[in-house]
Parts: sequence; structure tokens; C-alpha cells
Amino acid sequence: MSLSRLHVACLQLCSSEDIDDNFKRIQNILAPYQSGDFHLIVLPENAILLTNKQNLKHKAVQKETYTKIYERFSLLAKAYKTWLIAGSILVNDPKNPGKFFNHCPVFSPDGELINHYDKIHLFDADLHTESWQESAHTSPGTQPSYFEIGEIWNIGLSICYDLRFPELYRQYSEQGCNIFTVPAAFTVPTGQAHWATLLKARAIENQSYVLAAAQSGHHQDGRDTYGHSMIIDPWGKTLAILPQGEGIVAATLSLEHLQNIRQHLPALQHRRL
Repeated sequence: MSLSRLHVACLQLCSSEDIDDNFKRIQNILAPYQSGDFHLIVLPENAILLTNKQNLKHKAVQKETYTKIYERFSLLAKAYKTWLIAGSILVNDPKNPGKFFNHCPVFSPDGELINHYDKIHLFDADLHTESWQESAHTSPGTQPSYFEIGEIWNIGLSICYDLRFPELYRQYSEQGCNIFTVPAAFTVPTGQAHWATLLKARAIENQSYVLAAAQSGHHQDGRDTYGHSMIIDPWGKTLAILPQGEGIVAATLSLEHLQNIRQHLPALQHRRL
């Protein structure tokens, strides 16, 4: 099928502190599907390691471990002949010993690592019921990053808390992006209040598709995540959603549909600021 219609999927996981177990979860979810069923697959934030334990994080970023992680992502992309946005993993920040980047790698259908994005906006928040200080152990990325599929689709990369910063997505829009990906591990309080609203806002204001792959459920490290993985079209319509539990949401993105919206309501051309 022409890439003017792009088959995409977002996986929803309840990732643990066991890297091997998390890869098995991914493989089990994808097992019913065939190679070539999807042009693009998106995994959630912290897809293969979700933990608050610093010793496990430091172990995961050791060269031997993350080399094997990259190899397994590469094999997954090759097995399904798909572009793979591998959610996020931790990598060392060479300029700040002991700190990591929250790092989103992108693999081609040949298994080649072709791009990456380091999370720019870090989640430091006191929600009364829970408190998070991502910047205590994570360094912020500095550059937006996007890649192209088939000279038709331009995909802007982001991670979780980035969703609250519309200027990032506007910058992607100005670079010609028409798909945004949002691997996430949203908390339950913020997810209930803002998740769907923010996703739809980013889609509507940029007249672009949004693919949001989320963590869901009660995790081994004690946290709870909101789930509700979604695929949203440029009109703000939810094409697919998985409220809770592990699984997959899938949809077909239409270039014709996107162009019709932008033609009949050319808001992107009406900007003055």
C-alpha cells in the first residue's frame, strides 16, 4: 500500500524493573501481528525499564547492557519491517557523571539506528499525593529532533512532559512535521486532568496526527500510571484508544485527510505572531 496511508501502532505497557521481562511483554503484544502489518510502531516512555532505583538505572546504562538493548530493538524493527520509535531508555550524560538523558531512539525497518531525541522538559512537580524530581538524576536535552518516512510523513519526537510545551510542537510544525509522537508515563492525577486535552490540543493547533504510547497500571516500583494510549487525527478526533491494561492501539493515517483539513481550514497559514 502507498505510504500516503500509513499503518501505525502504539503499544501500552505496564513495564517492570526487569529488562528481559519487559521485552517479553512487547513481543507478546506484537505476536498476533505479521511482519509488515505496521509502517510505524511507538513504544511508551521507559518501555524496557521503569524504576526509581538508581542502582538499576546505573546498571542499565553500562555499555554492555545498553548495547544489548539497542540490538534487541534493532532486531524487533527488522522482524516486523517497521520504523520503531523505542519509547525511551536511559543513556549516560558524558558531561555530567551520574546523570542520564531520557533518550528516545529511532530504528529503521532495516534495524538501523537512524535518529534519537533526548527529552527536553523534565518533570519536577509536587502533586500533594506524590512528588517527582526528574531533574535530580536526568539532564535535559537541548535539540528537537524529527525524521522522515517516504518523503511524505515527517515525525516530530517528544516524550511525556514535553506535551505541556506547545512551542516544541510549533517548531516541529514549522519544519514540516505532520505527525507527533508522545511516549509517556503520565501520573494518574495529571493524566485524569490533562492528558487527552493536551494531546488533542497539539493535534488541532498544528493540524497533525498525534501518536501517544503510554504506560498503564501499578508498577513494580510502586507508582501508578494513567494509560489511555491514543491516536488522534488533525481534526482532534480520537481514532483509537486503550484506557487501561497492556495492549495495542492501531490506526491508518491518511495524507489525503490531513491535506483536506489543512486546505479547508488553513489555520497554519493565518499565523501572525
